[in-house]
Amino acid sequence: MEKLYDSFRLALELTPMEYVRSFHDRINWKNRLIGLLGQKGVGKSTLLLQHIRNFDNIDETLYVQADDLYFAGHGLYELAYDFLKKGGKKLYIDEIHKYKGWSTEIKMIYDRLPLLSVVYSGSSLLALKKGTSADLSRRAIEYTMPVLSFREYLNINNKWGLKTSSLDDILKGHVDFPYGEHRPLKYYSEYIKNGCYPFFKEEDFHLRLKQAINETVEHDIPNYAEMPVASAVKLKKLMYVLANSVPFKPNYSKLARDLNIGRNQLPDYIEYLESSRIFNALKEKGTGDAIMQKVEKLYLNNSNIAYAVSDTKPDEGSIRETMFLTWMQEVHSITSSRISDFEIEGITFEVGGKNKKDNQVKEANIAYLVKDNIEYAFGNSIPIWMFGFVY
Repeated sequence: MEKLYDSFRLALELTPMEYVRSFHDRINWKNRLIGLLGQKGVGKSTLLLQHIRNFDNIDETLYVQADDLYFAGHGLYELAYDFLKKGGKKLYIDEIHKYKGWSTEIKMIYDRLPLLSVVYSGSSLLALKKGTSADLSRRAIEYTMPVLSFREYLNINNKWGLKTSSLDDILKGHVDFPYGEHRPLKYYSEYIKNGCYPFFKEEDFHLRLKQAINETVEHDIPNYAEMPVASAVKLKKLMYVLANSVPFKPNYSKLARDLNIGRNQLPDYIEYLESSRIFNALKEKGTGDAIMQKVEKLYLNNSNIAYAVSDTKPDEGSIRETMFLTWMQEVHSITSSRISDFEIEGITFEVGGKNKKDNQVKEANIAYLVKDNIEYAFGNSIPIWMFGFVY
């Protein structure tokens, strides 16, 4: 265990503290079992270590990675029990999906070691709870960490302290942007290409992002779902077909034939990709159970992925719709619209370029045009970049 402590202290010393994402304050850290989910690269590990540095007693805390060599000869419960006997109170387990049978041991820790608090992080695929042998739904409180909003990107990139804006304020054109010598369209064009992840300043950004996506599709999902090699290959092919077809309107029968995937398997494959936050599903507006709503379209999770994996230059229209969905789903219930692109709480949104007209939404009671390449709001025309301030 001594080496685990050494690795923890080193990671803590190297953790950047200049900017802590506001997502941190959405988490109720008093809960005894917390799950922090999210796709690779969004900053889960950094957030955990930042919280430890700012709020925890280091002598009573341990942070470990679930793929550490220590676990080749030891178990999670064994570690937790030994840690508790040494006075430990808070155990953080990163990349927990890489530990086989993790849910059973986490349940044992929760039930048998009530004096120990546990925070685990991993792929959003864990939210499905498929293939796990223990149900944690009544024990764990899970949070899914999104990619950087446009506001967060601006704050990190420029060392600003811009505040969030409510949807009502955005629809009035009120956002906390400094203007003057700073022009939003310049920053927005950079953001949609490489600003959705905290490592956006690193060299070979798109290559790093593509590698992270491939690791999820080639290793994390297949291992989690216990897929044979042939199925894992088909999953990766499906991911690239969908990525180059967004927004994709599901036609399961045709897609299954084209990729030689079983018709009954295909929905599961797509659900894996969605739950891993590689794709977002836009559902139809319905009056019943939201879980049963039909998927209208599939989008990539964010525009950076499009630039990283697409064979050609991403379509501007798809990029606009992708980012609008990415941002708004974090704060609001968003569905497809019968007459336009999106609907949020009875408000219709049509997304397009700066010359977009309102012909399509004239029959809507309340409608806004979400436009690219404009700096200011005017009437019912709102710049798309402003919606990136909603969180």
